[in-house]
Amino acid sequence: MTTTLEVQNLKCGGCANSIKEKLSLLPNVKDISVDVEHSLVSFSLDEESTVATVKTLLSKIGYPVTGNENPLATKAKSFVSCAVGRMKS
Repeated sequence: MTTTLEVQNLKCGGCANSIKEKLSLLPNVKDISVDVEHSLVSFSLDEESTVATVKTLLSKIGYPVTGNENPLATKAKSFVSCAVGRMKS
């Protein structure tokens, strides 16, 4: 099953690298792609329950799903994730 989520705070390739790296650590999540221009994260998964885990992880690293809360602390996390992703690219 392929799922696509629209996320907040997605700015560049550094952000995309961090998202791909973190999601790839989750079991049952594969074929991860990030569309920076449209703020979309797509992935395949084996279990429906994994979607909630992915949403939680995205929020923890600063990229909450559109429609969810996006406080300043979460925006700050996205800047850190972005910087880390840039260093690894």
